[in-house]
Amino acid sequence: MLKNFISPYDAHIVKLCKKSGLVLLGKTNLDEFAMGSSNESSYFGPCKNPWDLSRIPGGSSGGSAAAISANLTPIATGTDTGGSIRQPASMCNITGLKPTYGLVSRYGIIAYASSLDQAGPMGNSAEDCALLLNIISGYDKKDSTSSFAHKKDFTKILNNSIKGIKIGIPEDYFSKGLDPKIELTIQHALKKYESMGAKLKSIRMKHNDICISAYYIIAQAEASSNLAKYDGIRFGYRCQNPKNLWDLYERSRGEGFGEIVKQRILAGTFMLSSEFYNSYYIKAQKIRRLIFQDFQKAFEKVDVIMGPTSPILPYKIGKNKNDLSLLYLSDMYTLALNMAGLPGITIPAGFVKKLPIGLQIISPAFTEEKLLNIAHQFQLNTDWHMQKPQNIL
Repeated sequence: MLKNFISPYDAHIVKLCKKSGLVLLGKTNLDEFAMGSSNESSYFGPCKNPWDLSRIPGGSSGGSAAAISANLTPIATGTDTGGSIRQPASMCNITGLKPTYGLVSRYGIIAYASSLDQAGPMGNSAEDCALLLNIISGYDKKDSTSSFAHKKDFTKILNNSIKGIKIGIPEDYFSKGLDPKIELTIQHALKKYESMGAKLKSIRMKHNDICISAYYIIAQAEASSNLAKYDGIRFGYRCQNPKNLWDLYERSRGEGFGEIVKQRILAGTFMLSSEFYNSYYIKAQKIRRLIFQDFQKAFEKVDVIMGPTSPILPYKIGKNKNDLSLLYLSDMYTLALNMAGLPGITIPAGFVKKLPIGLQIISPAFTEEKLLNIAHQFQLNTDWHMQKPQNIL
């Protein structure tokens, strides 16, 4: 749809990166309109995981994760609507941070689901992410959802002790669907935190089982609205020799969008129709509030929440491309943060069958400095994040 489109202006975070003196190397591959968890829906072909070139790197920001993992760049940006920074970071053995909703401006970023989207930093370590977050965070008057939160130095407390912190371990995150070998790797990482002086506490997230359903209703409904602008008239792809206006709309959208994007537009339009709006969209928004309240109650008892980032290992490219249920379930631990607007970070925690495993850490809104501190301390005491794929310089 946007193959030949050149934007007339920079996104706000690109402008900030240029202003700070960063050298912009280029664009990275991603799932079409960020819709996917494997990077297989890209118009330009799938991106490959540097740890095994026959496997997916995760998505949708898989290109950024793969570029860092392959030592093509030390840092990159990504966008996270339901795990699209954290899941590929986990699968490529890098660190990826999804900030609190509103901490980083969305101005100039192509929207998937506006109330869920959030740009964030990706790097080899928590310290790298802290440095990049210092640059791209802050209020932007051009983004009405941008937060007025005071500008912070996210490197300030990186070296503080984490002794005594209370870590919540959701029972729901270690249930059916999680690969047993991934679970064992995560348990080892949690024991490492315990040896560093942290206290582990079991908690429950009551509405985790219905989070996926509510998320996809909201995301697809908002995608349907956001993508309505691509009509073959103002910008983007336009079909050749249309017979009339209706033919122009129909063929431009039919030829310009990929299959997954069209599926989600159709589903979202259905859910926003007058007949089903209350039954689906409004009900999903009510569930969203319950999910937020689950986190509020949890953070009354613990400082952070930890668990796996992905329930599965990166699979072979093409193997599960049409298995939508697997694509949805691969984000089962990451979606809730976007629904609640909370920050989360993924850090390398080990390997299974020579493939990377990520540990996800979640904290209350606008506490990224605490999140980065806890992640950094783990990386000072382990070397998982320093491992690189074979044949990568």
